[in-house]
Amino acid sequence: MPEAIVRLDGVSRRFGSVVALEDFDLSVPAGTVTALLGPNGAGKTTTVRVITGGLRLDKGSVRVFGMDPSEDGESVRSRCGVVSAKPALYDRLSGRDNLLYSARLFGIGDDHERIEKSAARFGIEHALKLKVGTYSTGMKTRLALARAVLHDPELLLLDEPTAGLDPESSRAVLSLINELARGGKTVLLCTHLLLEAEGLADQIVIMDRGRHVISGAPADLARKYWPNQVVLIDAENREGLEQAASFAGVLSFERNGHALVQLDDLARVPDLIKYLTDRGLRLTRVEPKIPSLEELYFHARGRSG
Repeated sequence: MPEAIVRLDGVSRRFGSVVALEDFDLSVPAGTVTALLGPNGAGKTTTVRVITGGLRLDKGSVRVFGMDPSEDGESVRSRCGVVSAKPALYDRLSGRDNLLYSARLFGIGDDHERIEKSAARFGIEHALKLKVGTYSTGMKTRLALARAVLHDPELLLLDEPTAGLDPESSRAVLSLINELARGGKTVLLCTHLLLEAEGLADQIVIMDRGRHVISGAPADLARKYWPNQVVLIDAENREGLEQAASFAGVLSFERNGHALVQLDDLARVPDLIKYLTDRGLRLTRVEPKIPSLEELYFHARGRSG
């Protein structure tokens, strides 16, 4: 695995009697997309604030780029791009002036070429002269993303980046995040929407009530929680699919129109196909069923109690 850009070890943080994080561990490898998953109130936003040095810890340690953000916060934040769930933008300023102000804060001056390029990257170059107060929710999110990458940060921290967006805008934002990831950026994506992380994350970390539940690459977790392979089988004459239940090596059989057959070994699939075709079935579909992130999420949370 690449070196970890972010590492949290045994981190705890309370707000009065409310536990936001408790003995929470997190490792974000360089050049990867880590999806931090959990319901609202799981501690995702608190995690981002801890990473940037915006909150001090009650217990544990945080290292970002090898530094403690509570002591070297300015150095850490200068290498991060952050998009919060509700981005703080200046509604009375134009989009261009919002980006210009941020460029000065980032220490890159009045770099109009960079501002134009960043805006064009997120498809809002045509709206830079308009006041941000006239922007739609989706355009504001795009502006926040353009601002976050303006200084070419090494680490992107995205907290519910599609909150409040319509499906088309959400899809566009996720596509842009995927583009950034392919460009080598390290991304921590916090979300409670499982479809956001599907096909995007190299690593998923599931948390609940401030605690770590499970973490790992989606494929590795699928193998861990679904050690036996499931094959989807369909046929023109579906009634005959029941015969698969008696085939050697079948651990479970389920019918929902098509059949879901759990096997002890995928190597048995060719023999299973022959077994069914010899009995007169005309098969129309045979494919392994890969568990979705939603299935993995609820299975893991159920296993954790």
